[in-house]
Amino acid sequence: MSVSLGDIAGVIAALAFAVLVLRMGSMIGKAGKVLDESRAGVREITDETVVLLREVTETVSATNQQIARLDTISSNVATMSTNVSALTSVTAATVGRPLIKVAAFSYGVRSAVAARRPGTRSGS
Repeated sequence: MSVSLGDIAGVIAALAFAVLVLRMGSMIGKAGKVLDESRAGVREITDETVVLLREVTETVSATNQQIARLDTISSNVATMSTNVSALTSVTAATVGRPLIKVAAFSYGVRSAVAARRPGTRSGS
């Protein structure tokens, strides 16, 4: 059995090709692991983002409810303020004018009584 130089070169080429295939397989395996880790990281981020978005949605909903309540309260306060203003005007018109008349009348009576008393000057 004689081994020729071409046969040795063929065996060396086959061994080199086999080493190359093994190295490529190892690199592809590592790349697969990196992709698996990336997929797990993306899944974790997605899960956390979904929870975070759900919480943000609940917070915004609760805030909107509170704003609606504040709007109702503001409307009621504005209505109440208008009613108090109207009531004040009516009270001033109803009670104020007669009180002014009573005060003027009592001043007139006091002045007249003071003028009739002996020994007092009028207008004091």
